[in-house]
This record gives sequence, C-alpha cells and structure tokens, in this order.
Amino acid sequence: MGEALTGGEVVSQALARYGIRTVFALAGASHTYLLDALDRDGFKIISNRHESGCVSAADGYARVTGKLGVALIIADQGTPNAINGIACAFNACSSVLILIVRLPNSWTEAESEYDNNKHPLVGTITKWARSVPSVERLAEYIDVAAKRALSGRRGPVALQILQEHLSAVLPHAGAAANPVPEIPLSAADPAAITRAAALLHNAKRPLLIAGAGACYGNAGAALQQLVEHCDIPIAGNGLGRGLVPEDWQHSFNWPIMQSVAHEADVVCIVGARLKQRLGYGLSPRFSPDAKFIQVDVLAEELSRNRRIDVPIAANSGLACSQLLAAVLALNTPQHTRASWVHKALHARFAYLNKITSTALPHDAIHPLTLGRTIATYTPTNAIIIGDGADIQNWMYGAIKVKQAPGFLDHYPMGAMGVGIPLAVGAAAAAREISERDGSTLRPVVLITGDGSFGFYPAELHAAAIANLKLICIIGNDGAWGTELHGQIKAIDRSINTELGYLRYEQVGMGFGCQGEHIATLKELGPALQRAFSSSGPTVINAIIDRNAGASVKSEPHAQMIMFDDLASNLKVQHKFNS
Repeated sequence: MGEALTGGEVVSQALARYGIRTVFALAGASHTYLLDALDRDGFKIISNRHESGCVSAADGYARVTGKLGVALIIADQGTPNAINGIACAFNACSSVLILIVRLPNSWTEAESEYDNNKHPLVGTITKWARSVPSVERLAEYIDVAAKRALSGRRGPVALQILQEHLSAVLPHAGAAANPVPEIPLSAADPAAITRAAALLHNAKRPLLIAGAGACYGNAGAALQQLVEHCDIPIAGNGLGRGLVPEDWQHSFNWPIMQSVAHEADVVCIVGARLKQRLGYGLSPRFSPDAKFIQVDVLAEELSRNRRIDVPIAANSGLACSQLLAAVLALNTPQHTRASWVHKALHARFAYLNKITSTALPHDAIHPLTLGRTIATYTPTNAIIIGDGADIQNWMYGAIKVKQAPGFLDHYPMGAMGVGIPLAVGAAAAAREISERDGSTLRPVVLITGDGSFGFYPAELHAAAIANLKLICIIGNDGAWGTELHGQIKAIDRSINTELGYLRYEQVGMGFGCQGEHIATLKELGPALQRAFSSSGPTVINAIIDRNAGASVKSEPHAQMIMFDDLASNLKVQHKFNS
C-alpha cells in the first residue's frame, strides 16, 4: 500500500509531477502541513506580503515557465484580497492554480455571510473553481485543476481545501502516484492552411501579429522562418514579443507599429484576441479591405468583432508549422515585402530619435532616454516587465525584446501595480530554469511609474528574502502623469494628481533591496551598472522630465498606447450596408 502520507504531502507530490519547483505563499497556520511537505520535497517557497501580490507572482512564474503557477492563500480574508491578481491572470490567460485553504468545518456557521462552497467571489474570474470533497481526492482534484488551467485557452483555477485535509493521514499517495494527464494538441484543417498560404503568398503588404497564445503554443520557430524565408514582418504583443527577436526592421512590438497597421493588405493573427489593444481588428486600426487569417486554440475566439476570412482553430505551434510548409511550397519569392512597415514608420522613428538626441536643461532625464539607456545596459536574454501608463508608453519606443517569453505587463486588464509581483514571479522562474538546466540566469528588469510602484511595494520584500535578480526602475515624475496631463488638456489644471517626488528607493531599502536615487542623465549609467552587477534586487528611483507626458496627449508619433478605438469602432461595428 505504500507509506502513509499527510494530505499536505499528497498535494506536494501531486504538484511536483508538473515540473514545478517554486510556489508562492503568504505565511499562515492554515498551510502548515502543506508548507512543511513542500519544504521537505525541495520546493522554493516565495514569501509574499499580499494575496493579490501572491497570485500575480504565480502569474509571472506561469508566463515565464509555461507551467502551472501555484499561489497559496486562505479563504475568508484572503480570497477577497486576491481578486485583483486573479482577475489579471484571467484576462492574461495565465495558468495559475490558487490553492485556497478553508477553516475547519467545525468553525463554519450555518448562516455564514460568505458561502465558501459556491465560490461567489472567484466564479467569474477563473476557468474553474471547486472544493475538494474529501481528503482521498486531493490529488485527483489537483489534476483536474491543472488540466483546466493548462488546456485550451489558459487561465487561473481555484481549488479550495479544508484545513484538516492537509493534516489528515492517508495510507498512500493515491492519484499523486500516477503520471499527469496528457493534454493533446490540435492541428489545423489542411484546407484552411491552403487558403491561408495563398493569401500570404499573394500579399503585397502582409503582417503577422503574435500574442500570448503563440508563445504558449511554441510557435516561435515557425514564425521566425515565416519572417526570414517569406519576408513577412511581424508585430509581437504582450507575451508574443520576442518570439522573433525585435530589430525594428522585420520584427516590431505591436504598440510602436500599430499606427501603420492599416496599410497591411493581409493580416495573420496568431494567438492574440481582437480586443481593444488590437483595435478590435476594425477600422481605423486596420483597413476594412484587408484579408484576415486568425489562428487560435479556442474556436469561439475566431471572428471576435471582425469577421475572419480564414479562421483556424488549432494549437498555434502546429498551425504555424503547417502554414510555413504550405507557404514555402508555393515558392514565395524573396523580395522586400517586410520593408513596408519600417518605411511607414519613418516619421515616428525620426520623431523618437530627435527626442533622444536633444539634451534637456539641467541634464534632466526624458523617459524615452531613460528607456533607451536602460536598453544599452540590458542583456539580450533579459525578461522585461512593464507597468504604469505614460512610462510604459515611452518604453515601447525604447526597449527591444530579443527572447520569448521576455515581456510581461498588466495588459489586457490594465490593473497598474501588478508589475512588482509579476517581476518577483518571473525572477523566481528564471532562477529555477537556470538551476535546472545550467543556463545563464536571465535578469528581470521592471520599468514602472511612481504611481504604479505604490500599489504593491511590499512584494519587494519577497524578492529580497529570496535574493532574486530583479532590477526595479521607477520613472518618477511626481504625479499620476497620464491623469495630470489629461486634466490639463481638458480643463487647463489638474486635481488630485500630484504625488510629490518621494524617495521610493528608500522603500526598497526598507524591504531589504539595494536603493539608488538619480536625478540627472550622467548618474543613470553608473546606477544601472551597479544594479546589473548586484546579485539581488535593486530599486532605482529615477526622476524624469514631467513635461514629457504632455506630448503623449498631443503628438500622434508619441502615442504608442492608443485609446481612440471605442467610439470610432462602435460606429464601424454598427454600420449596416444599405
């Protein structure tokens, strides 16, 4: 029958089968037997300070590893706190398993205000939420939760466990002794591939757009060959950035190139949803006459907002390999089809280059110059985390992502502040990968604003305790910059937007990180050198030119993040032909 195990040991063994060696948790008596088992089984336990930060750290881990990110929280007080992190993971399609420990049955009131069994708080922001009915079924339920989180369109799942289940003694490991369930991959319909290949073959201005689904589906190799051998430009969005190393000749980030996307005559979208960031696939972001190919693992996602000419429901990696073979079979000529994007962006690049070549009074730091200086010190294998609003806008014009997964942000939910816990999870994942296969450790670089930094700064303590390689750079303009300049443009003054030039690096130092405060451009390079030389986390508080934010409100070439789609696309969606 095997050796007797506690429920906590069963859960630990069940999780280990998925190749997970790191979990994220708030300390608590409710998890005692599980934490004990995880520690004895060699897991690294990252100690978070807030439930939402805990879930977002597991989210960051999941995005970087492609595996299950595991967050340990408690039910009554913890679940409400975790909502933002769960919702962000849900919108980002991140495979997070939230293990919610519930108080003993003897503590449960018959007329309790909150019915744990119904999961009312998480039901709409998870793919699947259940309670384990008995201790014998712990491993079985973990397998089902993992299958739900990792299959199809990925997303968070919640599994509630009674506290006494973790201390209960079982005669054997049960389902935890079995191999994990296989998740089959679906190939594309050959007829659809043939049609898609013909469209790409005949296109004059083709465009590939890669999202998170392309990264999770391992489509990078096929996409890179489509770009190189078929001379097709690509724009990466979110986790899709870096699948083809960004060079701004053939490979771009979507925000910097989206202003010219309307010139494409054939658009092939791989693993990305036609939501607001992509202008819903409609005019004015895209030409109404463009032909669209869309590859998505979820058939229901196809033809969202825009009718797709060639919809392909399949794993993105398999589908892109099929598409590559079909396009190459047509003997697609090698010419300069990819160059149309770079040429169309000439005015934008000229504008951005002029900014960085113009010195500011008192050696002040423009946020674009901040980003481009960061880029010169950042290794090509770095993982970039984006957070904030205006500061994030400028980073799209500065940072080139060279490796996927290599970019994480708060998109598509847009909940600022999750950058710090995402970075903690990404750094923990990078260390786990490096220790597992002996590869060079990928440093994690978080670039955030002073407003967004204020949401979860305590999660820096998790990075310090675990000695994670994490560099947090704050572009500090002393205000909620987007709101400040928006209000000034609207009513010629601002209200409730001033934050002050606070010493955020001291916050980082208080939590055990290295801290740097810089106010001039000449200080920036040495501070970055010291940060990259450090083995642990560093917080750099960089004072930036506040006036730079005004141009984001007035100059189209400065606007990488665009919000003009809601009203204009509503008209397109409800326009009927007579």
